[in-house]
Amino acid sequence: MFSGTGADVCVGEFRSYGPDPAAAGLDFGADLSFTPQELAAGAQFTYHGQAQSPVTIMKENGGNYVRMRLWVNPPPGYSNLASDLALARQVRQAGMKIYLDIMYSDFWADPQHQDIPAVWAGQDLGQLTATVQSYTQQSVAAFAKQGTPVDLVSIGNEIRNGILWPVGEINCTNCGGWDNLAQLLKAGVAGAEAGNPAGHKLLVMMHYDQGGDNALSSAFYSQLTSHGVPFDVIGLSYYPFFHGAISAMRANVDALATQFRKPIVIAETQYPWTLANGNSPLGDSTGDFVWQTSQLSPGYPASPGGQLSFVTDELSILAQVPGGLGAGLFYWAPDWIPGVPWEPGANIGSPNVNLTLFNFEGAALPSIGIFQNPAGVCERHAPDSSPCLVG
Repeated sequence: MFSGTGADVCVGEFRSYGPDPAAAGLDFGADLSFTPQELAAGAQFTYHGQAQSPVTIMKENGGNYVRMRLWVNPPPGYSNLASDLALARQVRQAGMKIYLDIMYSDFWADPQHQDIPAVWAGQDLGQLTATVQSYTQQSVAAFAKQGTPVDLVSIGNEIRNGILWPVGEINCTNCGGWDNLAQLLKAGVAGAEAGNPAGHKLLVMMHYDQGGDNALSSAFYSQLTSHGVPFDVIGLSYYPFFHGAISAMRANVDALATQFRKPIVIAETQYPWTLANGNSPLGDSTGDFVWQTSQLSPGYPASPGGQLSFVTDELSILAQVPGGLGAGLFYWAPDWIPGVPWEPGANIGSPNVNLTLFNFEGAALPSIGIFQNPAGVCERHAPDSSPCLVG
């Protein structure tokens, strides 16, 4: 290979795209928990100029799974059981599977917040154990009763520091510790299995947030294993602007697969399509999680093409996990466009509006094709560019 001047050409990276049998069985999903709120707020989503629901748009673009969170008693309009059941009917009608993310909290639960629901306040470990099992069983059974059984369930959301603090909290003094957490998690698993209809396959996930840190991830799943907590799937959150380089994610999933021999799912991930803030025109002061170039991963611009390239590389990594244990990926909140706040209140928006797969007005970006052959996506959206480049 030579340049136009006849000099040798150094190729730093060469990629070829095409059907990969290793990716044929992957779960391609998105967390669409905000879809009911967005539609209730009057948002319109379009794909090729045609108005559709994000559920059908994701399905048309290769999605086969939808993730939905479940809160015990959130503010009105946010994800409760009734909202999830309605969404599940749409998901099943579209021919996709259901991943239920049970948070065991009235509202947001993550490594910084794992609050006991108000109606469970004052319960000791024994009482909470029974409550978790009963609540989980009733929740999973409700999906089955309406003909939309859950296919994948996570017992807690990003449970690095435990659940139901302080009873099930770890990594602290004068709190529950691993024995308590394991007891509560076992109760959740038992409840999910009891609520699942006979003959239906239900997979149980344990969800950890540090997708780019193998030392922490390995230690967490080792504790689960040593305490006898049963689970089927390792679920990781991986946001490069929080959790490090994609190479660190690859090292982590490969090592976890080798160590634990369980399927691994990237349960949450995102990448920006712009560094602009879509909240400001609406009069709120919520800033973006990603707003400056120093937060970007080298080689992946803040553009729909950057999103497409980044997620494609994540999927390639999963398709090559040892033992074929890379199981799937869920893009988080692809439809959380401006207009629906992360919590009720004036001048509150979403810090994720530039991490979606839709623009600020709800039109699908080229990156909506993250689960498809990227060369084909590029050809559709930039047919006259050579080399093909999605801006």
